[in-house]
Amino acid sequence: MKRPKLGGAVYILPNLLTAGNLFWGFFAINKALTGEWAMSGAAILLAAVFDVLDGRVARLTKGTSEFGVQFDSLCDLVSFGCAPAIMMHQYGLSNFGRVGWLICFLFMACGALRLARFNVQSSIGKASGDFTGLPIPMAAFVIATFMLVTNELHNDPHSWLGQLYNQYIQEAAFKSLFLLIVSPLLSLAMVSNIVYRSHKVLKIRGIKPFKILAVSLFVITLLAYQPEALGFLFAAFYALSGPVEWALGWKKLTEDDEIFTPLEDHSIIESESDDSDDTEGAKY
Repeated sequence: MKRPKLGGAVYILPNLLTAGNLFWGFFAINKALTGEWAMSGAAILLAAVFDVLDGRVARLTKGTSEFGVQFDSLCDLVSFGCAPAIMMHQYGLSNFGRVGWLICFLFMACGALRLARFNVQSSIGKASGDFTGLPIPMAAFVIATFMLVTNELHNDPHSWLGQLYNQYIQEAAFKSLFLLIVSPLLSLAMVSNIVYRSHKVLKIRGIKPFKILAVSLFVITLLAYQPEALGFLFAAFYALSGPVEWALGWKKLTEDDEIFTPLEDHSIIESESDDSDDTEGAKY
């Protein structure tokens, strides 16, 4: 039996938010090409905000659809795969010639593989818990916050962090070398079988409200003091958390051989009477 039709707004609103993700990803590319690093990095963060909102709104309004899942992944590839790759190339990796642009391509390609694997795992019910591999938004978050914090510290020579930065690490060679090393590591983390914790499995119900309030105030204070540096530290910590937990034996590697299982004939033949709005997806 077909489910009753829902209002068009139920499906339009989440996909409009997804389009917002795409807009900010394109905006980041545009600003990277003109050398406006602060605007470019901030646009990546805004794209991540819209990426979170579209999934939340889709679940709250019960407006998830297979179209939304595919549209979301395509937009993610632009915002968190293509945009950071162009940013890195323009920021300093272009100095390394062919090696530089190949490293940028590797980041984008591994991001595409990560998204494709996630979509297949979602379709077979294997993506409901922790993540397999570093999520592509977090990989882009590392790149974007690095550019934001270096730009901010360069323009703030009076703070102790700014003085430390301008005295030791402001050289362009350091920035290029950092991206030259970190970008392949992020690419490898995205396509690895290392498990990363998901916010979906966090349990905070047992924590006392007063403790949550106290920790929240502490975090807000740190954000007010140096949001760029704190954002970079958070992104770097999360990117390292998976390999550290695996090395310590807290998490085991996952298997993903089932993603290459051939499609059955009955799963690829659709009736002409089927309506695409009747298909629910596992949007995240």
